[in-house]
Parts: sequence; structure tokens; C-alpha cells
Amino acid sequence: MGLWFEELDWSSTPIGEVSLRRRTGGDADIFEVKLGDEFLMSSVFTVAEIELARLALARLPGADLDVVVGGLGLGFTAQAVLADERVRDLLVVDALEPVIRWHERGLVPVGPELTGDDRCRLVHGDFFAMTDGAGFDPEAPDRVFDAVLVDIDHSPRHRLAEGDADFYDVDGSRRLAEHIRPGGVFALWSNDPPDDDYLAVLRQVFVDVAAEVITFPNPLQDRTATNTVYLATAAS
Repeated sequence: MGLWFEELDWSSTPIGEVSLRRRTGGDADIFEVKLGDEFLMSSVFTVAEIELARLALARLPGADLDVVVGGLGLGFTAQAVLADERVRDLLVVDALEPVIRWHERGLVPVGPELTGDDRCRLVHGDFFAMTDGAGFDPEAPDRVFDAVLVDIDHSPRHRLAEGDADFYDVDGSRRLAEHIRPGGVFALWSNDPPDDDYLAVLRQVFVDVAAEVITFPNPLQDRTATNTVYLATAAS
């Protein structure tokens, strides 16, 4: 039987029409998110999203970790964060309220897990504006975190909105660092290969800067694909 899909939800947002689709008929259902005609993410490709969390948390010693994830999506990065028993508190910030509702309504597979974990809170907000302002926790302005993980734009050069560009320059990186504890970690997912210019920006603000290339199979195109995870540590 061939694959067929159904649209589970559709909403108009400030950055375009966002939709959640489910494909069925194979070994497992496939969930896809589209922004207009552009595919944003698929449950087929989760390796790098999980590695974003794993690599970042592996840099942190100790327990009682407070973590922020910028970009909820299908929830696989947040799920990987919660799999680390050292995590005390997780905030997941997303600018698209419909995406948060998908998880609250159980329309995506990991939604019940995220909303059912007392350590996790889903926050509707503009992550980039919060970086420039009082931070990511509406209940605790200027709160700092052990790790800030970001999976929103396609890459530092290929962004969903041009207003996000300042986040990727030196001043934006310094504003971000103010929300991270000394010795804490910043990590960023990118669909593009490592960008030397962005690495140079990070090195002006953070220490132990690296770009890890994540390799995984692409069964839709019968080839190997790659993503990049940038990692940086806040100076002590």
C-alpha cells in the first residue's frame, strides 16, 4: 500500500501558514511540518536534533541542570534533554502558538511525554526577542541557565526571518551569553556545513568552540546526509 497523508492542523502565523501533516502506510507514521510550501522538519530526520541535546549536555558536569531549548518543532530535542536525569528544569520556547498546541493536544508523538513531565514547560514567545530582553523565563526575569540549545533557523545564513540576523553576530552572541551561567553551554543546530565566519563570531564570545558534523541516512533520497551542531562554552 502506498503512503498517504492527512493534514492534522493548519494555522496562519506572523511568519506564514504552518501545517502539521501525517503520512501513513509504511512501517511507521511520518510527521511533517510545513511553513507555506517549505518543509521545515520531518520525524524521519531526528538524529541531529537528538545530538544537539546529547552533545551539549555531555559538556556539563554535575546535576540539577536548568536548560532552555529555543524551537519546539516536533519535540525530539526536548525529549532528548529530558532523557538526561540530571536535568532539573527545561523551558522550551517557540514563537508559533499552534506548534505548542500540537503538543498539548497530543497531535505529535512526543507531545504527551513533554507535557506530562513536571520538569518541562512550553513557553510561547519570540526566542530572539527574549535573548535581547529579560531572558527566557517569563516568571523569572534575567534568570540564567546551564545550557541554551537552539533549533529555529535553517542555519546562521539561512533564516526564517531576517529580523533574526543580529542573533548571529558578535553583539547578539554577547547578549545570549548573559543568559548562560559561567561554564554553561550554547549549542545550535544548522542544516548547512560548518561556517567559518560564524565560528569566528562564537570564538570572540565563548571558549571551547566547535562544529560537529552529524551524519545520518536519508532514505528518501537513498544517500547520506549531514547537519552541523555548533558548541560553545561560556567563559568562567
